[in-house]
Amino acid sequence: MSRPFPFLRPAAQGFAVTLLVSLAGCGLSSRESAGPISAADKPELQREAAAVQPSVAKYRIAPAPMPSPMVASDAMSPDYRSEPREQYEKLPDNPVHSVAETPVSTFSVDVDTGSYANVRRFLNQGSLPPEGAVRLEEMVNYFPYTYALPTDGSPFGVTTEVAPSPWNPHTRLLRIGIKASDRAVADLAPANLVFLVDVSGSMDRREGLPLVKSTLKLLVDQLRDQDRVSLVVYAGESRVVLKPTSGREKATLRNAIDQLNAGGSTAGASGIELAYQMARESFIDNGINRILLATDGDFNVGISDFDSLKQMAVDQRKSGISLTTLGFGVDNYNEHLMEQLADAGDGNYAYIDNLLEARKVLVDQLSSTLTVVARDVKLQVEFNPAQVSEYRLLGYENRALKREDFNNDKVDAGEIGAGHTVTALYEIVPKGEKGWLEPLRYANPQAKKEGTSGEMAMLRVRYKPAEGGSSRLIEHPIASAQAEDKASDDLRFAAAVAAFAQQLKGDGRYTGSMSLKDTAQLARAARGDDPFGLRAEFVQLVELAQSLKPEVKRGS
Repeated sequence: MSRPFPFLRPAAQGFAVTLLVSLAGCGLSSRESAGPISAADKPELQREAAAVQPSVAKYRIAPAPMPSPMVASDAMSPDYRSEPREQYEKLPDNPVHSVAETPVSTFSVDVDTGSYANVRRFLNQGSLPPEGAVRLEEMVNYFPYTYALPTDGSPFGVTTEVAPSPWNPHTRLLRIGIKASDRAVADLAPANLVFLVDVSGSMDRREGLPLVKSTLKLLVDQLRDQDRVSLVVYAGESRVVLKPTSGREKATLRNAIDQLNAGGSTAGASGIELAYQMARESFIDNGINRILLATDGDFNVGISDFDSLKQMAVDQRKSGISLTTLGFGVDNYNEHLMEQLADAGDGNYAYIDNLLEARKVLVDQLSSTLTVVARDVKLQVEFNPAQVSEYRLLGYENRALKREDFNNDKVDAGEIGAGHTVTALYEIVPKGEKGWLEPLRYANPQAKKEGTSGEMAMLRVRYKPAEGGSSRLIEHPIASAQAEDKASDDLRFAAAVAAFAQQLKGDGRYTGSMSLKDTAQLARAARGDDPFGLRAEFVQLVELAQSLKPEVKRGS
């Protein structure tokens, strides 16, 4: 829970909270602090509250503590890490696997990019991010790459590349790229959007509600006449600020956004439920039905149990309404909640640290943000033991699936939007090279000779069409001859981002003697065509990290 008066000492905070409670007893409720209510508004608000209350009640269980992997940034050692109270899920790196023992790797795709923008925010503010804030796959996927477009009627094309690893002379990097077909915004189906905005006291800062308002007005400028938007806010209570309104009424939409003010506690769960209710009331068959939640995730009234909030999103997505989360704020930011809510709600997660990022997500990539072209997309790689002895998947730690989940259509996985690219990297040890694992004493050297000798691996992609139905399978063999001595600019740049993520996360156990300076040089040399300056900005961030993080050279 965020402190209501961060500028007061703890004892004074206790007195201030007591005073607020006393004032509340005199009729100054947090609901009223969110904005004036006319006499005409009150009956309408009472009807909305009555409609929402029963559906919220089924989720109202005793608040439970966050899962044990949750870490706040004040747990970091004093090495210029972030300020306390931000919440992240800290996951161990994926382990190294022996192909002889575990030849198959399975995981769900992830198109989120919020981790990169959040890491950028920390570095620009002069501190290293908490380790839990660094998700390698989201940092790699932040950047566009040149991948093959679909040619066979499937919703996406598949690209693979193999080249030497920049941090280990004994290993290679396998890059898997997926590129979805793009669509112009004008060609999208009509959209039924609900803006759900956190107007609680924790959003009353420059990085909170003011940035949210500017961000939403960027999206308003992209709306078409056939689109409609509702605006729901929550603080101590939730309320409807704007009923479904046509996209042609941009002045009305902007005015409603401009009127928002922050204050009060954070009843986030009731706000989410009211937003789903509004989305259902104006549901568009065969259209885009999506909630865009803008918050710092600091829920402190009503349901605060993490699993219950996720279950609410899971239950509601079955109605065809997706949930996108847009993260804002500092100090008390609950990143773990934001990322997992979007995953459970069949949406995507982005962190907005400035208006340029807002424009990237809600203008330049609006089709990707709003439109799904494939659902429950799963990747599975089977390595040939005659060609590869060991491997490890870089990132996707919270997207791992069991091998049997790949063919089970009941197992949820990630969605891919129009124009989205997804990149996955494996570090592999070719047969005969020095690996990470000690050889087994009793292994039969003749036992794993099977497999097509010309293939390094078989990539399988399973997905469901956006319109529904059973899953479909794409198979893509990866030839041994595909391995090149020189990597493309795209692979080298993706490798630099992956190296940076591993270096930020701590001990550099896999990146060996590769330093942040080496990472910056690799990224600078691999910038290639950089029309938006994103790769140049990345080089600057690595150089910022160099000044904040003392490095100890490690042997290879």
